[in-house]
Amino acid sequence: MGVSLNPSTILSGQGIDVASLVQQILTNESTGPLSVWQKQETALSTQNGLLAGIENNLTSLRTAVAALSDPTGALTAQAATSSQPAVLTATADSTAVAGTHTVEVDTLATNGTLYTNPIAAGANTSFLVTGQTGDIKLQVGGATPFDIPITQGSNDTLTTLASYINTQSSANNWGVTASVVSDTTGSRLALQSQNTGTAGALAVSNNTNTSLTFATPAGGTNASLTVDGVPFSSTTNTVKGAIQGVTLSLVSQSPGNPVQLSVGPDRNQITTAVNNFVSAYNTVVTINNQQYAVDPTGTTPAPPLESNLSLRSVQSSILADAGFSIAGNSGYVNLESLGINTNNDGTLTLGTNAGGLTFAQVLAANPTVVQNFFQNASGTGFANNFNADLTNITNVTKGPLNAEVTQNEAEQQDLTTTINNFEVQLTAQSTQLTQQYDAVNASLQAYPLLLQEITQTLGTLGQGTSSSGSLVSSGPTLTQGL
Repeated sequence: MGVSLNPSTILSGQGIDVASLVQQILTNESTGPLSVWQKQETALSTQNGLLAGIENNLTSLRTAVAALSDPTGALTAQAATSSQPAVLTATADSTAVAGTHTVEVDTLATNGTLYTNPIAAGANTSFLVTGQTGDIKLQVGGATPFDIPITQGSNDTLTTLASYINTQSSANNWGVTASVVSDTTGSRLALQSQNTGTAGALAVSNNTNTSLTFATPAGGTNASLTVDGVPFSSTTNTVKGAIQGVTLSLVSQSPGNPVQLSVGPDRNQITTAVNNFVSAYNTVVTINNQQYAVDPTGTTPAPPLESNLSLRSVQSSILADAGFSIAGNSGYVNLESLGINTNNDGTLTLGTNAGGLTFAQVLAANPTVVQNFFQNASGTGFANNFNADLTNITNVTKGPLNAEVTQNEAEQQDLTTTINNFEVQLTAQSTQLTQQYDAVNASLQAYPLLLQEITQTLGTLGQGTSSSGSLVSSGPTLTQGL
């Protein structure tokens, strides 16, 4: 578009708006290339944002698939189920062997306890018999007795003695907690071991010059149980080693009442891992599909990544991985055989297999085939294959989408440099044009005055003559081009 000027205005002495004129010229020269470059920058920025989002989704999918290919992960997780959780619960690790066991809990491991007879006068009365000192020796388990010297005014009351024992126990790892309990008969010193079993049995081996009388110690006994007929003793109610890979938690004793403990694959963990995979996979496919949703009427622009070859390559690879099959495995060779079906848009749904079995039913009936399908020692399972592909696809430097982002960023940088250089040129051109048109404007603003002077000069011609009768020129000489 050209630049227009109003002749009547510029010849009237008003001159021209230099800033506006220069801006029009620069706009005409810059609108085309700048618009193209800026649109290219916007397009690259939009593409990179979408590619980064898709890359994040692929990373989440890789995490979900890796969980299915991990030989120590969810598919190899074991669970232990008790027929009587009120008596016994259990957990199992991956080394546990599937099977059923019978467990009978005869007694629980207990903490050692020890009480004094009540002091009717209360917790703050000295219990020393005579003099100013006494002594108590407290034995915990089979350890050497801990000496407790009693000093008048220091720890010769139940309250101060309990505080002294707790301080010493904490500092020297006695494993004992002391407190004062009271009822209508008076106050007592109560001692309880922090450990169960014989290691926590309490006893007083010496009690000199005090009025304290200690009752018979209680507790401090080991748990006793039988596992598949084999007797076991444990200092705690958490028993390891009785069943390979299984930790037993004894809740209550129930002699003569056997508990059935079943050990096998942890179906909850397996199901969760498979659901996580399906969800992550569907997210990737659904987001990618949006880039191929072309409006048949042509009224809506094509999605930013509709023609992106890298994304098409990734989508093809993902869909191919979902259709991967293995050999043998009792016919459970692909996702569909496990009851995980492919929809028309490429997403997955947990449904039924050709035999009408759901994934949950297949897993319950034969968890081994589920594990063998997803992973195996030779690394040729479904998840093994899928994980290898995703590792390449999401590679930080060589992955196709990451490489695309890197290339786009380089192009963006080149465009930014080009635009900056162009704007520097426009600034220089603006300065030059402003100087030129400032000079023109000065001439145009002086034009009316110059025209008036010329008119006045022409008006005086012929009014004056020389003595010889010839014309005398009294005005300025007009030059061509004025």
